[in-house]
Amino acid sequence: MRVARASGPMRLPRHSAVRVTVPARLHLGFLDLEGGLGRRYGSLGITLDGPSTRLYLRPAAGPSTSGPDCERAQAYLLRLVEDFGLNEDLELTIEQAIPAHAGLGSGTQLALAVGHAVERLFALGLSATELANRLDRGARSGIGLGAFTQGGVLLDGGRGALDEPPPIISRFDFPNDWRIFLIYDHSNLGVHGPAELEAFQALPPFPAEAAAGLCRLVLMMILPALAERDLGRFGAGISELQRVVGDHFAPAQGGRFASPGVSEVLTWLEAEGTVGIGQSSWGPTGFALCSSEQVGLQRLEQALARWPDTSGLRFDLHRGRNRGAESEVTEAVRAAP
Repeated sequence: MRVARASGPMRLPRHSAVRVTVPARLHLGFLDLEGGLGRRYGSLGITLDGPSTRLYLRPAAGPSTSGPDCERAQAYLLRLVEDFGLNEDLELTIEQAIPAHAGLGSGTQLALAVGHAVERLFALGLSATELANRLDRGARSGIGLGAFTQGGVLLDGGRGALDEPPPIISRFDFPNDWRIFLIYDHSNLGVHGPAELEAFQALPPFPAEAAAGLCRLVLMMILPALAERDLGRFGAGISELQRVVGDHFAPAQGGRFASPGVSEVLTWLEAEGTVGIGQSSWGPTGFALCSSEQVGLQRLEQALARWPDTSGLRFDLHRGRNRGAESEVTEAVRAAP
């Protein structure tokens, strides 16, 4: 949603610099693509302790943007400068970035990081939801916004009649001893941009009975298992959600999982008894849940032996993150008007 540009004199920065760090997230699947009850989508997700996007914003002699994914970041920055009539002499440095188009929420997290940095540098008094609206994020899922503000395991209530990101209706901490095994395929980009919109429009209708089954699965199995720290049932529920949603999206991504290499690893993990396997969003990044760091490191060692660097695949082991974005403001350079 775009909002008209603010009128009045040019706003000047109120601080000398801001650094913002935002987490990646797993999008585990949509619950109701049918939408017959007046709300569509509904998403389940997990906030990750890595990878993350970190950026630095400060006043400068002239505008400049540098670092990974800097073109997207610059577009978000210029939109906010225009909308709020800000001094555009800003230096934006992307120090590190979540991999783009990998299914980890890089676009939303980058937009919110830029927005939050601008909000704090100029003391605009905007909420994260207002920033998401300004930057056209959260069109289908509220998980990225929830990961930014709260972290943890998140369930949103789907898109309703309001022109706002879906609300977070349930949040749990991700257990500290569990680990998340990630499988990357950097040779394969997930569906994104206009192609994503076209893919949604081309998909067949989602059966209301399937949506009802997924909502029951989340309410009566996945969330209770998480509350009781029952990885077996939690992971089995996630795998079933992935099966139903992945098969529905198969015509648009070439199979239940977008990357043949990631699919091969997930098949192996499942055969080894690993639970909670799937693909985040459009992928190609895959994931699996492990009961402890020891188990996760064992899986990591085994995977590296079976799929060396020449395979094009990469593996990581992460914790869940039970807090949202972090920011640090350097001392104010001028008093409030």
